[in-house]
Amino acid sequence: MDVSKYRTTPFNYADVGASKGTFPAGYHHLARSRVIGSGLEDFVAAADALMQWNMHRGAGLKVHAGSDTAVPDAVVVLTLGPVRIPCRVVYVIDEANRQGFAYGTLDGHPESGEELFYIDYSPADHTVTAHISAFSRPGRWYTKLGGPVGRRVQALFTDRYLTALAKACRSPH
Repeated sequence: MDVSKYRTTPFNYADVGASKGTFPAGYHHLARSRVIGSGLEDFVAAADALMQWNMHRGAGLKVHAGSDTAVPDAVVVLTLGPVRIPCRVVYVIDEANRQGFAYGTLDGHPESGEELFYIDYSPADHTVTAHISAFSRPGRWYTKLGGPVGRRVQALFTDRYLTALAKACRSPH
């Protein structure tokens, strides 16, 4: 799939970058964290899985990305059967003990909003923790019609993402 056409596709929400702070009102908010490993090796393995789209693959999605890794403005179109899920990376977190990114939904995405994924390493106790948070609301007629089903699907994929990241670690929890 050629994802280049999505480089200029607009975001389908106004609050681009809001996942850096307080989530905006008018959206469903999600926040989940899980200890997924221990030690610097696990941190590197989980961060690599996240930044190279393998978390998404491990959750059962097909990944069509304009970049091998999550970098600012990278386009990724995830597919689940016939459903296209276009996103663009809004920002990247690249710190010594924290790696991750946030992407925003583009026109055509079933939802409207932003999702943040990052991996933390704690040198004090060596724990590796995955964090996923999002603000979203239905973005298409069928997700509006589906109501709470969309939130259940989002929760299911959040669990799948966390499981995929834990499997990337050598000492999963």
